[in-house]
Amino acid sequence: MTAQPNPPHAVPEEQRFLVLFDFDETIICESSDDAVVRALPGQQLPTWLRDSYREGHYNEHMQKVLAYMAEQGVSKESIHLAVEKIPPTPGLLNLFQYLQSHQQDFELVVISDANMYFIETWLEHAGVRHLFRKIFTNPASFNATGQLVLLPFHSHLCSRCPDNMCKQSILREYLAGRQKERGAAPFQRVFYIGDGANDVCPSQALGPQDTAFARRDFPMHRLLMEMQQSKSAKFKANIVPWISGEDIVDSLKKIMEEG
Repeated sequence: MTAQPNPPHAVPEEQRFLVLFDFDETIICESSDDAVVRALPGQQLPTWLRDSYREGHYNEHMQKVLAYMAEQGVSKESIHLAVEKIPPTPGLLNLFQYLQSHQQDFELVVISDANMYFIETWLEHAGVRHLFRKIFTNPASFNATGQLVLLPFHSHLCSRCPDNMCKQSILREYLAGRQKERGAAPFQRVFYIGDGANDVCPSQALGPQDTAFARRDFPMHRLLMEMQQSKSAKFKANIVPWISGEDIVDSLKKIMEEG
């Protein structure tokens, strides 16, 4: 009997490396929430709404913003177009091209405090949604009245993170789950690409073989530099600052050459 070819959905040989991406100001060049607010008739929020934000409760604040936008008659189409128009961070599309050409080596995941509607809309429009195995973010969908309804991702016990998302707990659970699925084989290396203060917590779960790519002169970079200089804080991963996606490509090429 002749051997049957593998069905098209057959799992490829397991990828060696895991690459985790933040979304706002990492994949795209600004906050998607700020970009969408420009779809309002006056292109900005009223002062009372801006001032209602409470530290650590950003998701709750954004729920109010989206409700206000619906009240002002901002349509689903306007929101969709505003998201599609956001430019990528310089060099990020080149990075995606590189990762696509080495799909057998890299598994890609998004961990973001934005929301599923913004992220999927943007990735689909950029033609790169298929590269990502999983997106961890806050649920969001349009209700019957045309309002984009945002929900928190989860609750957690981490005192360092916003109340709706601890990226480190997501990362640890994902790594443990994937290791089981991969027959107990861990990833050889994990790369975390981010920019914000909430990207520091997940980076602390990385080991000495792993790399935290911190966008240069953004909060993640500044905080990691402070941690490195402080004798009390133990940070295991390599820290590589980046300005454009090409910087990350250069680093990944070197690591690939090392094998």
